[in-house]
Amino acid sequence: MFTTNRSLLNPKFEGYKLDAIDQDRCVERHSLQYTATQATVSSNAPLSFEEVQSRITHNHISIAPDESRAVYVDAQYRAILVELHPETYAPTFRVVYELPQPVKSRNDAHINEYPSAAFLSSSEIFVSDGSGLLYILRDSGSSASFQFLGIHQLSQAIPFRIHSIATVDSGHAVLILSSRMYSASTPKRTAVSFDVKAAQFELPLAVSSKEAVQTLKVIWHRRGHAVPIHVAHDASRQVFMLIGGSGYNQVDAPVLSAYSPSADEMVPIPRANENLDTGLPLPPPAYSWTQTSDSVTVAFPLPSTTSKNNIRVTFSPQSLTLHLEGNIVPDFPLPHYSSKRLWGGISSSSSMWTWDREGEHHVGLLTLHLDKQHEGTRWSHVFADSGTSTEDAEVPETLDPSELWNIRESLEKYTAALRSGEDASGLGLGSGLPSLSTGEMDDEVDDSVGRAAQLTWVAEDGSIPTWARNCSDLPSRLLSTVLPGGDSSISLIVKNGIDGTTDTRFTYHLASKAVFAFDNGMRDRAGNVYIYRAAPPTEKWAKQAVLSAGHGGSLLGVGAMKTGQETILLCLTEKELVVIRNVF
Repeated sequence: MFTTNRSLLNPKFEGYKLDAIDQDRCVERHSLQYTATQATVSSNAPLSFEEVQSRITHNHISIAPDESRAVYVDAQYRAILVELHPETYAPTFRVVYELPQPVKSRNDAHINEYPSAAFLSSSEIFVSDGSGLLYILRDSGSSASFQFLGIHQLSQAIPFRIHSIATVDSGHAVLILSSRMYSASTPKRTAVSFDVKAAQFELPLAVSSKEAVQTLKVIWHRRGHAVPIHVAHDASRQVFMLIGGSGYNQVDAPVLSAYSPSADEMVPIPRANENLDTGLPLPPPAYSWTQTSDSVTVAFPLPSTTSKNNIRVTFSPQSLTLHLEGNIVPDFPLPHYSSKRLWGGISSSSSMWTWDREGEHHVGLLTLHLDKQHEGTRWSHVFADSGTSTEDAEVPETLDPSELWNIRESLEKYTAALRSGEDASGLGLGSGLPSLSTGEMDDEVDDSVGRAAQLTWVAEDGSIPTWARNCSDLPSRLLSTVLPGGDSSISLIVKNGIDGTTDTRFTYHLASKAVFAFDNGMRDRAGNVYIYRAAPPTEKWAKQAVLSAGHGGSLLGVGAMKTGQETILLCLTEKELVVIRNVF
């Protein structure tokens, strides 16, 4: 699905040079009459890691298509319309609708979402209050307030978040929303799942009673283990693109049956040039592993002199990163994985690792405890590409858990043979450690840049397109999605040899123009926007600029408006709206 356009590659590119921009000429700050907030959701709510990450990057402002309009919900649950003057670009604010403030009972186990909104057109807005109610509003043009068209909810009356809305044909619009999955039969320790649903509306939108709450007409339903990062509609192919930390499968998709290997399958099979009758010790595998119905345990042997501070382990729902830092001089190759794809999904928030030095031994054990996403599914391997190459050799499962840690003794025996000069491999390779296992290792790879993500294509009717797999990994870590309001095209930016990291809250781009990384402002510190301009394929350097994104508290949302030939950036903070111009 993903192919490289080599004509756009620039192997000579060296980096960015600072381009000083006049702050006073480009940045205008406007106080908010109707203050925004990120305190509409109780901080005492028990949130999963995925929910916390999603709320940090929640964009509180929504931009109208092809219009100098935006909307946000303020601290008093009022829908605030933002409009820019066509000549001065000064913003005006007006209340277009006052949502009833949600009242949460003590017995309600549902966790509220942030209010969210989406424009169907420049005059029609869908607004969610974050507690389970959807309000549809229309600009009648005759008054300051918008006309109320109707109120809707899901059949289970659970809170949801709006991601996007699109007109799919001449007679229908489809709203994409997500919600946490609630089930009385789900154990408390089970990883949290999230539902993605598509609700259909007849066009033109009809007016209904304010008192009558209608049930949303859900036309398709998907489920995953992360809140969607980005949702887009491709009208040319009549599909929706869902991007998140997991894939989004059909709810009624068949579950893989448990697999138990037969006795014949556990018989050792010689590899090429391998002699099982030499009597010499074979090099042990890089790890040993075993599993239960709901977990996988992996043991890596490491030098007992390794400090816990030198071990870096990062879990994601689909991959594992394991790096060893510092000056470790081993007698054997050390494990080194960067976003290594696992055979199955895991719950990253409940997975953990332990380090047992075993001081009386030369070898300690790093043990990973992975919680399976799908209980009862039996893993064939630890990693998805096990057995596909020499570097990714297949490691059989240790069926007796008590034998899991025997890898320590095997490795000590093997390293002792190497130190004595024996051929420990049994392959006639001579003595000593092969040169390919020594040398410099790149421990400075920064895997915190970007986010691991999967892409799911869903046809407008909910089916899987014939040309697409149900779910597929992005070729690398996701760095950026299209700037809301700035570009109607669908494009993504993924990592390709980027070192270092920036603590940013939002990262968006305008295709072929620039990438914008927004960091978060604080009460006593201004937020900034870092602008990385696109460079032609033949250029060695590109321009980078830094601008202040306001002093009005935390950055809550960003977007872009097009006025004529100019693209204007909007940064919504708790107390200000920052307008950024003249950056192209």
